Order: sequence, then structure tokens, then C-alpha cells
Amino acid sequence: MEEKKLDINSIIGFVLIFGIMIYMFWQNKPTPEELAAEEQAKQEQVEAEKKAKTDSQTLVTSAEDYTSAKDLDSVGLVQLKNKFGILAYSETLATGDNQTEVETDVFKLTFNHRGGYLSEVKLKQFVDYDSVPIYIIKDNNALFNLDFGTTDSRVINTKERYFQPTVSKNGENTIVSMKFKITESKFLEYRYELKPNDYMIDFSVKSQGLGDVINSSQAINLDWKLKGYRHAKSISYENRYTDIHYEHDGGNPDYTGARDADEDLNDVAWIGYKQHFFSSVLLTDAPFKTAKITTQNLVEDEEIDTVYTKMFTSKIALELKGGELSESMDWYIGPNDFNILNSYDRNLDEIVPFGWGIFGLINRYVFMPLFSFLGGFLPYGIAIVVMTVLVKILLSFVQYKQFLSQAKMKILKPELDAIREKHKGNKMKAQQETMALQTKAGASPMAGCLPALIQLPVFYALFQFFPSAFDLRQEPFLWVDDLSSYDTIAELPFHIPFYGSHVSLFPILASIAIFFYMRLTTGQNMQSQPQQEGMPDMGKMMKYMMYFSPIMMLFFFNNYASGLSLYYFISNVISIGIILVIKNYILDEDKIHAQIQENKKKPKKQSKFQTKMKQMMEQAEQQKQMQQKKKK
Repeated sequence: MEEKKLDINSIIGFVLIFGIMIYMFWQNKPTPEELAAEEQAKQEQVEAEKKAKTDSQTLVTSAEDYTSAKDLDSVGLVQLKNKFGILAYSETLATGDNQTEVETDVFKLTFNHRGGYLSEVKLKQFVDYDSVPIYIIKDNNALFNLDFGTTDSRVINTKERYFQPTVSKNGENTIVSMKFKITESKFLEYRYELKPNDYMIDFSVKSQGLGDVINSSQAINLDWKLKGYRHAKSISYENRYTDIHYEHDGGNPDYTGARDADEDLNDVAWIGYKQHFFSSVLLTDAPFKTAKITTQNLVEDEEIDTVYTKMFTSKIALELKGGELSESMDWYIGPNDFNILNSYDRNLDEIVPFGWGIFGLINRYVFMPLFSFLGGFLPYGIAIVVMTVLVKILLSFVQYKQFLSQAKMKILKPELDAIREKHKGNKMKAQQETMALQTKAGASPMAGCLPALIQLPVFYALFQFFPSAFDLRQEPFLWVDDLSSYDTIAELPFHIPFYGSHVSLFPILASIAIFFYMRLTTGQNMQSQPQQEGMPDMGKMMKYMMYFSPIMMLFFFNNYASGLSLYYFISNVISIGIILVIKNYILDEDKIHAQIQENKKKPKKQSKFQTKMKQMMEQAEQQKQMQQKKKK
């Protein structure tokens, strides 16, 4: 076998390779700057490892950084308990997923694990004026918090604690349970039960096994806050109907009104945050003993595109029952639809501002049923027109009485002027003879006022009805996109105080109709009303009103619901037609004059009131004559 020898070529090759490697290492050696950066990186890695070890034993604030109890060693659990006491167990239950979403036919709800409350509520069947979905709660505009003391001298705010969620089914109902746990068997639970196609949520706040945890000597408060989102074109108009409604135990509903408010309440059955067409209402089976409510207007400048309308707050005192919390409640989050609210039989329909007293009764038992019936088979714009026609026909007898009284006074005017001229220096005598003539003729200025007063409840009831009718919301008619808001035929490049930056057509049409209506009625009144000495010139005042009222209408209703302006326009057009028919085809002034002359011949029995007035005037006249004699 040939012996292997290391030849000179191989040696030279190895030397060259070794030399090349040394040269390459020398060329690529790190600079001082690179060596410093490498040392800093090593130091940062060491610090990161230390921090990771510390975080495994202590609590951090964000949910995604939490670990479960099974991931902690015994040392970590001990340290957690030392830091958080009885809250230690609950702090191990948070997960990276911090929200639970549930949907029904009407809701899309998001429950926040931190705090256990609703962090987002979307009403699936509605959009706002800009076609954006209606959210009652979104982007941290709401807060629901319980605060109470513990037996280890801590104060718990549930908004800061993590709740363990579970979602289950009870038949067709969906149950969302959020539990803030002290141990596996000791917890505070928010329980939400959602029913299909229902805006009312069964809600309860109950504790189990916390009798030795909750400090019963300290107050337990429920804080409920909400910033109302803007949903309408005109935020000033929406804000006019945005406030807090509530009801005392025993059925005594009330509200704060659109102003800023700060009120203390006792024995409250429910509290509702109303945002014109939508509300959030917290109801309780057993009345809250005390509650403090506030509202604050968030609109500083109506010309600015504002996000929120008002800030609502409620601070409600809760009481322990047998050492535990046990509050059975309901939560309505939905539209201010009269029929829906009324169906719950909890006086929630009082949220709809139909007016007080007789005005509310007219709306509830006349206009609401009538409008619902007409809207069942007619477009809502046509339903308004038809309802207006029916109302005007029903009240046409009132206009007839009013116009007849004016016609009688017009016919008597020459005789009344003669009486005043005859007794120019004796006002009392002139007044006596004036009343005697009017009584014999069967004509009185009050006869025209009384029919007008009869129309006032109807007028005001409808003024309340149309802005509150949820059915009109986003219903189109002719050029109008939304009968519950103002119509726009032109946008102005500037803002006019008390008017706005847009032009609405229906208020213009209603103002024109009011002008011609007042011209017919005021002209008749100006002819029939005699000028009395020492009294204001009623003719001039009526003339001013004839021009002033339409202008006020134009400015006042430019931002109001177009459905209301449509009603006033149609109503005044019909009134003009009725007056023209009465004047030209029903009333005959010659016949009225003849009837007055016949009435004057007949003995007229005076009423007790007229007799008493006559006696008082005669006594006043006698006293005046005696005083004049004494002066002589």
C-alpha cells in the first residue's frame, strides 16, 4: 500500500485558505458603535426578561395582558392576593377577548367584560337623518357602575372590575350573565334576558355569598350616565324634546323639561333618558328609595355640527336585602312609539309629550287612534291632510257661530256708534245702553270669543301631536324627505338668527294661508268693533297682528316638523274656504238685520249675571252723580 505523504502544494493551499479567512474576519470585525449597540441590545433583553417575570405575578390594567389562575404559580397567586385582597380571584378571570356580542331581531348588543355593562347598543331597524344606523350607546358615551365598600376596607367600582360572561338560551330568549367573582361561589351578577322582537330587556343585579364581603354600613350607589347622540337634522329642535322622564311609585309621572336640571327624587318607579324619538329607561319592580338626576345641555353653538345633545346622570341608592343585593329591573332601549310604550302597561307612554290635561286626553283618545287608523291604509302625508279636513269639518259650526256673531256686530255698529255719540260725556250710560241694545238684538262680542276658545284645545293638542308622532319619522311627502323634521328647498350661505341657514317651503305656504285667513276674519272684526273712548284702537292692533302673525309663523316653524306646517297650511286653506262659503252662500245680512229688529221688539229676559251687572253699573252711576254734586 502506497504511503500517503503531505506534499508541499497541500501545505501551501491550507496556508492560503487560513490567511484568507483571517483577512475576512479582520475586514468584518464590528466597529465600536456596533459593539455598543450589541451591548445595549443585550441589556434590553435582560430587562425584558425581568419585566415578563414580574408581570406574571402582578396585575396589569388591560384585559389582553391578564393570565388565568391556572397559568400562575403559587407564588404569583399569593402576591396577587396580597395586592388585591378579596378581589384577587376576580382579577385572574379576564381574557384577551374583552367583549361579548349578542343580536336579536331589534338589537345588536355588545357587553363589555370590564364593568359588565352594555358598551354598544345598535337599533337595527332605524337610521338617523344621514342614513347612519341608530346607536344609543357607542364609543364610551355610557357608564353603568356600582360602588360599595368591602369588609377589608376597600371600595369597589364595578366599572373597573372584570366580569365573567356566559350566554345561554331559555326557550327563544337569550340570557347574558356577567359575573364579578370573589370566589367561584361568591359573585355579583348582572343578568340580561333578551326576548325576540322586544325592546324591553329583563335586567337584574344580584349578589350571592357577599354578605361577609359588602360593608353594610356604607352606602351602595348605582351610577348611570349617558351622553345622548344627535339623531335629527335640527339639533335645536331635537334638544327641545330631549330630557329626563321619571315616575314616582304609585303612578305620578313627571319630567325635567329641556332645561338643565338637578333634582332629588324619592320612591322612583322608573327613570328614562329621552332623546326625542328614542329612549333608555331603567325600571324597577320595587321603587328606588332615593335618586339624584341631572341633565346638562352639550350644545354650545347650534351652527356647529354637534355630536351630542345632552348629558344625563342618575345616582341611585340601593339597599341590601338579607345582606345581599337583589334588584329586579327592566331596561327599555328603543323608539318612543306610543303604541309600543303603551303595550308594557308601565306608564311609559307618558314619555311621549302629548300635553297635559285636556290636551293630552284629546291626543290620546281622539287624534292618536284617528291618525293610526288613517295611516294604516294611507301614506302619512295624505293621512295628515285627511285628518285636517275631518277636524275642520267637525269644527265648522264653531266658525259659523263666530262669523255670525261678527256679522251681527257689524249690522249693529251704526246704532252703537249713535249711542256713544249721544252719551259722549257719560261713559257709564253709554255702556249701559250698549249692553241693553246687544241683549235685545241677541248679539254680543263674547259670542264670537267663546267659539274661538273652543278651538284652542284642539289647536294646542295638534301642536303637541305632530312633533311627537313617531310614525312620521322619515316618512316622505311631495318634496319632503322626513315629515318629522323640516323640509328644505334651499340652503343659505349664511345663518339668520331665529330662522336658520335653510328655507322651508311648508312654513312659507302656511304663513301665506294665515295672512289671507286673518285678512278675512280681522277685516270683519275691524268693521264690527266700534272704537271706544279711552281704549286702544283695536282696528290698528288687529291690522298689525294681520302682518305680524304670518312673519312669526315663518320664523318659528322653519325648524319645526314639516308635518306640523303641512297641517297649519291645509287647516288655514280649509278655514278660508269655509268662511267664503258661509259669507257668500249661508249668511244673509238682510235677513240677519230683520231678525235683529224682531228680537229688539220682543221683551228680553235678562240673566242673573246681566241683572247683577246692570245693578252694579247703576250704583256706580249714582255714586258718580253724588260725587259731582258734592264738588259743586
